[in-house]
Amino acid sequence: MRRVTRAFAALNLAAAGTVVAFVAATPAQADTLICEQYGTTTIQGRYIVQNNRWGSNAEQCINVTDTGFTIVRQAGSAPTNGAPLSYPSVFYGCHYTNCSPGTNLPMQVSQISSATSSISYTYTSGTYNASYDIWLDPTPKRDGVNQMEIMIWFNRQGSIQPIGSQTGTATIAGRTWEVWTGSNGANNVISYVSPSPISSWSFSVLDFIHDVRNRGMITDSWYLTSIQAGFEPWNGGVGLAVNSFSATVNGGGNP
Repeated sequence: MRRVTRAFAALNLAAAGTVVAFVAATPAQADTLICEQYGTTTIQGRYIVQNNRWGSNAEQCINVTDTGFTIVRQAGSAPTNGAPLSYPSVFYGCHYTNCSPGTNLPMQVSQISSATSSISYTYTSGTYNASYDIWLDPTPKRDGVNQMEIMIWFNRQGSIQPIGSQTGTATIAGRTWEVWTGSNGANNVISYVSPSPISSWSFSVLDFIHDVRNRGMITDSWYLTSIQAGFEPWNGGVGLAVNSFSATVNGGGNP
């Protein structure tokens, strides 16, 4: 398996792959400290939290609660014109052969009647983004790299920017976003960047998927494979937290 670079600070910077090996998910009872590079655990019997320190050899630790996680140690630092250190995150669906318990993903977009999510973040100092990922592929893929990554940047701190270049703006779910498009060398990426930090929000994932579809970048025959939320730190970030996360995808759409 290979973990590809997800977001770069430099304009049109190509991604560099990194070999990964996942640690099997284990249910979280009390708080769980994860320092293993690709360590994971399960919360609420429904979501997987991953340390996912794919871009650095320096130690990173997260404290996982029943509702989310907090970065409690970050020993690494990366130049802001390169890739981030990691993507500690919580997800629903399938990510590199690791599927959350009981998930109904992948699901074809045409079959989805609703896809809703909520997120609550705590921010601190450092250089990072608070990023929400929606992954799609033409096939019901449960491993490897998907062909389309939708990134929603809830917060951006420091001199970093998404992959590619800004190609416009959009109004989605009553909010205005910068729209960036590009490729990291392994998959296409479209990023929606909030002009100011959003600390909590409940929204329809389908609103973003439909906007990408209307831009001709996917079709309704593609599959939603996972929904993820976390942080991409370049430096600092101790105290960053996902306080809570939920995602629900319902079938019964119109093919």
